[in-house]
Amino acid sequence: MDKRQFLKTSGAFLTTSLLSHLASADSATPRTNWAGNLTYHTDKLLAPETVEEVQQMVKNTPKLRALGSRHSFNTIADSTAAQISLTALDSMVLNPQAKTVTVGAGVRYGTLAPYIDQQGFALHNLASLPHITAVGACATATHGSGVKNGNLSTAVSGMEIVSADGQLLHLSKDKDGESFLGTVVHLGGLGVVTKITLKVQPTYQVKQVVYENLSMGQLEHNLDAIFSSGYSVSLFTNWQDHRISQVWIKSRVDQSDSSAIPPLFYGATAAKQKLHPLPGHDATPCTEQMGIPGPWYERLPHFRMNFTPSSGAEIQTEYFVPRAKGYEAILAVEQLKDKITPHLFITELRTIAADDLWMSPAYQQDCMAIHFTWKPESDEIHAVLPLIEAKLAPFNAKPHWGKVFTMPPSRVQQVYGNTPRYQALLKQYDAGGKFRNQFIDSNIFGA
Repeated sequence: MDKRQFLKTSGAFLTTSLLSHLASADSATPRTNWAGNLTYHTDKLLAPETVEEVQQMVKNTPKLRALGSRHSFNTIADSTAAQISLTALDSMVLNPQAKTVTVGAGVRYGTLAPYIDQQGFALHNLASLPHITAVGACATATHGSGVKNGNLSTAVSGMEIVSADGQLLHLSKDKDGESFLGTVVHLGGLGVVTKITLKVQPTYQVKQVVYENLSMGQLEHNLDAIFSSGYSVSLFTNWQDHRISQVWIKSRVDQSDSSAIPPLFYGATAAKQKLHPLPGHDATPCTEQMGIPGPWYERLPHFRMNFTPSSGAEIQTEYFVPRAKGYEAILAVEQLKDKITPHLFITELRTIAADDLWMSPAYQQDCMAIHFTWKPESDEIHAVLPLIEAKLAPFNAKPHWGKVFTMPPSRVQQVYGNTPRYQALLKQYDAGGKFRNQFIDSNIFGA
């Protein structure tokens, strides 16, 4: 499959078709993740329709893992025993007085966002894809972008979770104090989350402007200024020619905003037409650009709600480095450009604000994320990842929990310094290891 076929769009599949496919629990075809790079190791998929059924199934099942929208690229949601899909738990309840919304584990951002927007509210941030579940995204610290924006899990103020014995627990910062900060990014290890409560804010408008051909050298002295030029900023590169091919700037605006688009941005030129992150590809699936204001949820993601961004045949990797060392980290990776580019669709650079969540990659540290969207060439990718990880080792780079990495467990535990505290939480909430799998056993408890 070539690049054009891969990213061509994606408009061929409507969101409803995708979600219907992902929700199917009865297909005789082996179940895979969204990208198709992983086939799950169990054919037993539980599909409860109520929280009470979740409790009963969890209580009666010796080992299982919760399965979300299948957008993880590694084995974090895999199981050799059983998986439980919570697609049917699709409740959404807005509390305008408390400025929160409580959503079921099956709710995707593409459904949640218009629901709260119609009632005058918004989330602080969104990932590039609206098709993922809020519960799954928060469990793995999936992020979005913005120098002042925490990842999606920083909006969580409460959780409803089914413990190993089938009991329904309600967790919150007010009730559980410091330990709540360890439960939010839980990696599926504490129990089966049935609902989460998210903080909301008044709705807002966003405009998106794209620039082309930014010299990577501009980041040496202007990295913070460039990433601070909008509410959410993404840079795209293929690592060749020491350049950033596109700069996507998403800015919060007043509804009456009619300001002209500056023709130049640190030497980059304003795009004359709507673009796809890969130049020359159909931009129809992408969110509106050209400085046209619109609702937050129609601009913060890169792709429109009713489209999928690709055919799904891809592999993703992402590493988080201190933002203060961002340019040095970019230069380190750039040294591998001729090994990276042949297997790469695109790399995206984003920023995430520091937080206090124990297993978040941005724990007490403003970060820059280096995200690789690879061609579906597993062997080649697994050969180049150790080289990238070695280049990023001086920056104590942390891997994204839901994406492919080859970092040894001892190193993962070292860069995620709260691992011992998280281990203690796992033993507290799941003493018998019902929710542990190979991913948890290896990366959290492995040597």
